[in-house]
Amino acid sequence: MGIFEELQERGLIAQVTDDKEIRELVNGGGARFYIGFDPTADSLHIGHFMALCLMKRLQLAGNRPVVLIGGGTAYIGDPTGRTDMRSMMTPETIQHNCDCFRKQMERFIEFGDDKAVMVNNADWLLGLNYIDLLREVGVHFSVNNMLRAECYKQRMEKGLSFLEFNYMIMQAYDFWYLHEHYGVNMQFGGDDQWSNMLAGTELIRRKTGDDCYAMTQTLLLNSEGKKMGKTAKGAVWLDPLKTSPYDFYQYWRNIDDADVMKCFRLLTFLSLDEIKEIEGWDADRINEKKELLAHELTELVHGEEEADKAQETARGIFSGNMDTENMPTSKLDESDFMDGRADILQLLVASGLSSTRSDARRLVLQGGVSVNDEKITDFKQSYSKEELGSGLVLKKGKKAFRRVIYN
Repeated sequence: MGIFEELQERGLIAQVTDDKEIRELVNGGGARFYIGFDPTADSLHIGHFMALCLMKRLQLAGNRPVVLIGGGTAYIGDPTGRTDMRSMMTPETIQHNCDCFRKQMERFIEFGDDKAVMVNNADWLLGLNYIDLLREVGVHFSVNNMLRAECYKQRMEKGLSFLEFNYMIMQAYDFWYLHEHYGVNMQFGGDDQWSNMLAGTELIRRKTGDDCYAMTQTLLLNSEGKKMGKTAKGAVWLDPLKTSPYDFYQYWRNIDDADVMKCFRLLTFLSLDEIKEIEGWDADRINEKKELLAHELTELVHGEEEADKAQETARGIFSGNMDTENMPTSKLDESDFMDGRADILQLLVASGLSSTRSDARRLVLQGGVSVNDEKITDFKQSYSKEELGSGLVLKKGKKAFRRVIYN
């Protein structure tokens, strides 16, 4: 089985421009491909992780990746999947985010001579002359065709800025530039990028006469069709300072039963034979499947040691033998106290178990909060700095825990 057939069997391929040509190219290790990552935050998240896994699979099969950091396109903002315009970031913020992406990606992709390269489209986009761009690139785009693209159609009623309208042209220009300067012959991306990717293959064909290809991967959706990697607190990040290894582990440990095997196929590097064997386990072993999935993914992102710690902590918590040393911990500061005490609502918000005090109050009134295994029924319950000095263990529902300390 070639890598193309493996990607198909794992359910990773959504659309391709030229099935036969792409199959031969990637199976023969002849793809010089790129995937773009716009630095809209200071950390990669689960959606990026899936793209990085795809890139790693193709690299292991002999294909050569080009990682494109969108330091230039981030000045515009991708309208795909958005109901409103992204916030405009300063050049300093964009550069900081680019630097963070670079460090994180080196954990997943092997860079070096004849391996993978990393480039930033700010190097060629920011210096473009507007008139030259219109004459050299804009002439190849039909406004009618652009407006029919899915990435624009969903925004037409609420308003699409001219700034965002240019995003497709910028992404197509990236593909052409990488083809001309790095020999890139293929672009990979999420299925929601299909229109932008087709624009790139068409631009290259018109300007050079060369054939280049595009392939999209399936989006990481749960059984309800919603994007995975979202929690009450926001996205599941790859940066351990934003999402701890324990929280990362717990996210995958707690996914719906119906999504477990799909995540094994899409995200892990277990062989297809191993995955088929796991799929054949008895139904009463579902928790064992989830533990294995959570450990595999946490190890990929944070390393074996952190994955082991997260698993041991989780098992200890649910067996009643809490390992507070490895439990995610939140530190309170002076601003969390009033007259030397912090109430339970502030503890829940400061720990990230609740997004607001009103949300925290609702949880307490519904009986979903405990401190050191004692259920809290009074939302006015408060604690002194001395009580917090040694740490209190907050529990929300059955699966969310935090140790809160004052230091």
